[in-house]
Amino acid sequence: MPISPADLPTADLLLIRSALLDLMCEVAYKEGDFTLTSGQKSTYYINGKQVTLHPQGAVMMARLLLNMLPAGTIGVGGLTLGADPMVSAVSIVGAYENKPVTPLIIRKEAKGHGTRAYIEGPTLPAKSPITILEDVVTTGASAMQAVDRLRDAGYVVNDILALVDRQQGGQELYNKEGLNFQPIFTIEELQAHYKTM
Repeated sequence: MPISPADLPTADLLLIRSALLDLMCEVAYKEGDFTLTSGQKSTYYINGKQVTLHPQGAVMMARLLLNMLPAGTIGVGGLTLGADPMVSAVSIVGAYENKPVTPLIIRKEAKGHGTRAYIEGPTLPAKSPITILEDVVTTGASAMQAVDRLRDAGYVVNDILALVDRQQGGQELYNKEGLNFQPIFTIEELQAHYKTM
């Protein structure tokens, strides 16, 4: 059942998840021959930014991720560019729902001028719990860069949340590193739903 944009802020999370799955299959999931960021070849591609930069998609994703954040989370962060709209949307929706979280964006390379910082966003107290957000997880390497940068800055990072898990090694890497990982969707769920549309 479609949700009207006016109902997004208050709709039941199960309805939100169902509508987000529809949107993922409509605008983000494609089949064909693709080369991924990891260098792997694939018969499908998921462009998460088609959802995270979509007006209704961003709100739906943010409501679900905000609800998934571990208790006590102070901030959300992720590696630029995939996580940028995610951390922003979760922070904005959190402000509206009176569950404030600070957004942090982690650069791939240190800024070439000024402070030469890797992390953009407000400075939080040492040992603040930060949850990493990622749009699509394949090997898990991108999110690990963000984890390492935030830990080097003195933050506590134990959790990674994602829009989609391609189930190609990310979960195993995070387990090995002692990180909790939870996606909104798995590739199996996305592909099964895509076939019904």
